[in-house]
Amino acid sequence: MKKKLPILEKVTVSGIAAEGKAIVRHGDQVIFVPFAAPGDVVDIQLTRKKNSYAEGKAVCFHSYAAQRAIPFCEHYGVCGGCQWQILPYGEQLRYKQQQVVDQLARIGKVDLPEISPILGSEKTQYYRNKLEFTFSDKRWLTAEEIRSGQSVDERNALGFHIPGMFDKVLDIRSCRLQDDISNRIRNGIRDFALARGYTFFNLRNRGGLLRNLIIRTATTGEVMLIVVFYEDDGDKRNDLLNHVAGCFPEITSLLYILNPKANDTITDREVHLFRGKDFILEQMEDLRFKIGPKSFFQTNSEQACRLYAAVRDFAGLTGTEQVYDLYTGTGTIANFIARNARQVIGIEYVPEAIEDANVNAALNGITNVRFFAGDMKDVMTAGFIDTHGRPDVIITDPPRAGMHGAVVEAIRFAAPRRIVYVSCNPATQARDLNLLDADYRVAGVQPVDMFPHTHHVENVVLLERR
Repeated sequence: MKKKLPILEKVTVSGIAAEGKAIVRHGDQVIFVPFAAPGDVVDIQLTRKKNSYAEGKAVCFHSYAAQRAIPFCEHYGVCGGCQWQILPYGEQLRYKQQQVVDQLARIGKVDLPEISPILGSEKTQYYRNKLEFTFSDKRWLTAEEIRSGQSVDERNALGFHIPGMFDKVLDIRSCRLQDDISNRIRNGIRDFALARGYTFFNLRNRGGLLRNLIIRTATTGEVMLIVVFYEDDGDKRNDLLNHVAGCFPEITSLLYILNPKANDTITDREVHLFRGKDFILEQMEDLRFKIGPKSFFQTNSEQACRLYAAVRDFAGLTGTEQVYDLYTGTGTIANFIARNARQVIGIEYVPEAIEDANVNAALNGITNVRFFAGDMKDVMTAGFIDTHGRPDVIITDPPRAGMHGAVVEAIRFAAPRRIVYVSCNPATQARDLNLLDADYRVAGVQPVDMFPHTHHVENVVLLERR
């Protein structure tokens, strides 16, 4: 039998780690603890112990930190999201700024200019434009429900997965991440389904009518609802969708998908239009962007606009430059900066994203952009550069893993005057900056907070050729 790890009593939380958990230093060991704030005095039940660190959970709070916020969400600490609700927003920004500084200096080991103050989000609640929910017939019971000893008859849920438990879903009544229309639609659908006896998905054995729910909103006021069904029952499906359409006239795009596969991905599934349009429109400055059910778009629209403006400022465009936009996605940055450049070339791995990029260029009458689909390391070759011209500026916005080594070498071969590097992971960004350091110096750093109440931070770095 595995020996139970000890409880550490009355220890003081000392800081925040880069991944968002609190730090406790006990002797020569570092302990990572979620849902605690610097200054809290807690008892910690160790859950995992390694040579250099341990993990645990706070089982008793003896006193709270002076700088501590009251969580605003009724699901805090259970759903696993928005862990930093207990930190005042100013403190969140301070930790994110320090995270960028530490990682660029410690991992990048490059000379840094004065780093600009992080751009905080004006909205710290209701800022997301997309949320995905799961139907489940195995509702997660909270600790309070279990302690009450009362029997729980209703086990269906519509909400978020419990972290680390693929087949358990927490029923969400109120989420402060998306406009309240999202709560009203989700609760309305759940209530209708329960009243009619519709079956919720069983994630372990795979069965049930209702599987997933995706809600997208835009600053234009348009709303998209996608209902994903596991079983194909046309009568029940039509009854539900007609009910939703009648109760929520705010929905401008009502769609459904049949997904009988083992996984939840919908990229390979046909999308059916039930009512309205098959897209919604987002607005940034005077540009419009068409968002379909499978489109990628930054999930904080207002902060995304500020992020792209920072990219444009760092690029220093005068209208004469050839710009390469690597990992262009749906071409949002490429189209956003196109009016300030001579030509923009966008490259992206996903062909469907390139289709969206071309649609958005046409929608805005932008004619000086060209988009190419393919693996970045295969497309961004010497031959491609010779054919399409050497870039004056390269903008790169890779995934969390950063850039492939071959892409870094291709950038060095292209030898642009400036590189603007956008990253959602300052650690891998720092690694890549180190690889570019022989040829480029860091001339500007602008962190941006896209996700309040989480540890995630976006960072924009300007590199200038030495």
